[in-house]
Amino acid sequence: MNNKHKIAIVGLGYVGLPLAVAFARHYETIGYDINQNRIDELEQFKDSTLETTSEELKSAKYLSYTSDLQKIKEANVFIITVPTPVDSNNLPELSPLKNASEAIGSILKKGDIVVYESTVFPGATEEYCANILEEESGLKLNSDFSLGYSPERINPGDKVHTLQTITKVVAASNSETESVLTELYSKIIDAGVFLASSIKVAEASKAVENTQRDMNIAFMNELAVMFNHMGIDTLDVIKTASTKWNFLPFTPGLVGGHCIGVDPYYLIHKSQESGYYPQLITTARRINESMSQYVVDRFLKKLALSKVHIVNANVLVMGITFKENCPDLRNTKIVEIIGELEACHACVDVHDPWADVDDAKRFLNVDIQMNLQNGFYDAIILAVSHKQFIEMGEKKIRNLLKPNGIIFDLKGMLPSDAVDERL
Repeated sequence: MNNKHKIAIVGLGYVGLPLAVAFARHYETIGYDINQNRIDELEQFKDSTLETTSEELKSAKYLSYTSDLQKIKEANVFIITVPTPVDSNNLPELSPLKNASEAIGSILKKGDIVVYESTVFPGATEEYCANILEEESGLKLNSDFSLGYSPERINPGDKVHTLQTITKVVAASNSETESVLTELYSKIIDAGVFLASSIKVAEASKAVENTQRDMNIAFMNELAVMFNHMGIDTLDVIKTASTKWNFLPFTPGLVGGHCIGVDPYYLIHKSQESGYYPQLITTARRINESMSQYVVDRFLKKLALSKVHIVNANVLVMGITFKENCPDLRNTKIVEIIGELEACHACVDVHDPWADVDDAKRFLNVDIQMNLQNGFYDAIILAVSHKQFIEMGEKKIRNLLKPNGIIFDLKGMLPSDAVDERL
């Protein structure tokens, strides 16, 4: 163990826990979270996010957990990984960041380093977080303590592109801290560390990564709407266009989760504050936000054409997590589809082998149906391409339907001739 640094990870979710496990292979590391239930499960070597295994947790011998702020005050490097969502008006909701900064500020000491991994708008770390740290601690930035920023690049559910295999961007408030953070992160990141020219550049790069993806998906979603009017299969078009080496094969769909559907709003907010209203990014957001209603409209039209009345129709939605092979329910847009169908008095069942039943009920007010009955449903919406659904195949999925039931495939899980409608 390296005794030079003692690291505290603040927030033990999808980002913080893998980080804590990685650092604990080299340094004494304390994982801090205000959720005592999360601490309890981790102490039992269980991770409900499925980002780490029991074996990985057991092997992290220099890692401990606590919900007691005072137990992390001996750390000299604090890494904050709390969520940064948006509010009902799609404005940055900074209360988790504010609360974490106030907490760390209250125990901050001379010589400490505070690193933020939460996705923020450019300037937030130095202009917002630093002020809170100074106010709470009575210390001065770069005289008494220093700042770092290293944007998280965790991709929930992805076992190929992991923390260790993705280049880590690092920035700091002074050159000495740049060297310290480069050394720290180089211990755990096999892909290496990239030193950004400033904290603002690092903040902006993270926002741009996800905004670019959001815009590319918005383009595909607009194509899906356009080609539907032309009677052309969008996925066939994408497959054909992909034969060119420089075509980017994004696909249409719902944009949920904590990153892609959220981060562009942080960039939009800061841009407007700076005097420029971004048009392309805003339009992309508007297109992607409209897709849930578009799916419902397409679905209802297909039911009507199939002479199936929506009132009391038995509809099965397969998948509710925001992406495939992952239990993450944050900002899932599928819940909007469910709500619209229930408002039309449909009887909606939701089946998802990855979603936590209690979390779905507590956070989304959705009951997960575990046992499915053959020949029961008027329609099925294939909403998330979990591997279990793909393995079921057309025959087992269609067996769940009544004789004239329909399948609406949002993810291209089945061949076009195996479904009645696809996005």
